[in-house]
Amino acid sequence: MFGHLAMMDALTRKPAAEQAAATGAGLADSSGWRSEGGHRPSLSEVNSSIAVPRGGHWIRRLLAFVGPGYMVSVGYMDPGNWATDLAGGAQFGYTLLSVILLSNVMAILLQALAARLGIATDRDLAQACRDSFSKPVNILLWLACEAAIIACDLAEVIGTAIALQLLFGIPLIGGALITALDAFLLLLLMNKGFRFLEAFVIALLIVIAICFAVQVVAAAPPVAAVLQGFLPSKEIVTNPEMLYIAIGIIGATVMPHNLYLHSSIVQTRAYERNRQGRREAIKWSVTDSTIALMLALFVNAAILIVAAATFHQSGHSDVAEIGDAYRLLSPLLGLGIASTLFAIALLASGLNSTVTATLAGQIVMEGFLHLRLPTWARRLVTRGIAIVPVVVVTWIYGERGTGQLLVLSQVILSMQLPFAVIPLVRFVSDRRKMGDFVISRSVAVVAWLIAGVIVILNLKLLYDTVAGWM
Repeated sequence: MFGHLAMMDALTRKPAAEQAAATGAGLADSSGWRSEGGHRPSLSEVNSSIAVPRGGHWIRRLLAFVGPGYMVSVGYMDPGNWATDLAGGAQFGYTLLSVILLSNVMAILLQALAARLGIATDRDLAQACRDSFSKPVNILLWLACEAAIIACDLAEVIGTAIALQLLFGIPLIGGALITALDAFLLLLLMNKGFRFLEAFVIALLIVIAICFAVQVVAAAPPVAAVLQGFLPSKEIVTNPEMLYIAIGIIGATVMPHNLYLHSSIVQTRAYERNRQGRREAIKWSVTDSTIALMLALFVNAAILIVAAATFHQSGHSDVAEIGDAYRLLSPLLGLGIASTLFAIALLASGLNSTVTATLAGQIVMEGFLHLRLPTWARRLVTRGIAIVPVVVVTWIYGERGTGQLLVLSQVILSMQLPFAVIPLVRFVSDRRKMGDFVISRSVAVVAWLIAGVIVILNLKLLYDTVAGWM
């Protein structure tokens, strides 16, 4: 499949400006947007660069849209998710599987709305904010989003450094410094074309899925208990400790920068810029992201299932650190390669997150500020900002300090989430901005409910975390 995708990209790429010019019918009424100095295509260097077949079997059309959803799914299984999944499984067995399922359903709807916004309006979420809000509000939104991207990068640096330490014995400080080199990997992939970037991400996702599939088989969890875990339990609400981890799972799962990312990269497809073309593009893009997020559901559930079947069942309910899980997996499972597979999956997760965070940073900076930096400069700046605190904290506090830093990164992400979710739901519910593609009243109600739940739970997580530090 990867060869097919790359060949389509190389043979059928069209100029972005030519594609963006054909706006056609069905686009939101221009009176709903304010665009200063003209509207620029999102990620103009790859906008409308991937051909979409006009006929043929539906599988060919679906394959043309496969990619963005998997790039988005990376954020839902990044190193920041691992700690909450491990803690949930080790302490409470399979009970919190229902929370992982719930958070994944929320993510599927929000990412579908982000894809709809990008395809219907030719704007990513950052551009939509710029064309709708005042300059002070946009500056605030940009700063909040930059903080979230740096926090996400922080989690990637920590996760990748831990993986390098576990696999090769490289000290955490050295591993953190090595992660700066991935800027050149991203440049290489981007120069080969967006399809190569998507293929790289999908390949690493397959590695992660295989690693955890082997561990789940080795753990041999009781099927009945696993299925029972996917059913909601009132104990999640009544048990304060369980509720805290449940909130953490939801907070770590729904990633704010993914909404900016998805609304942009769906526009890399050269679908017809008219009502029918956009409608088809929305259908296939949502299908792509839904399937991809089901893979994220499997990975997150697998982490919790492995933790429950190995640590919880053996009485190691206090396992919450990634390093502790690595050291205990092979002895408890009786499978020598289990710990190695765990570390390989962690390394693949960290590398994958690099791609999405960098692209999100470019989208946010260009969308809010109309400011463009070379990809290598953008990557080195954000990665440098993330590396410094990791090196300093590791130097002063050791490995346990990086665990606290990982928690802090998730808190920062939680703080930014309302600034991404609320504008998104507001835009897709506005007929003046979305035209024929405005969401129905019933979907809008569900979307606002989900936004409200996410905001309340993240505020609760933030309050509890800050209170715990005082």
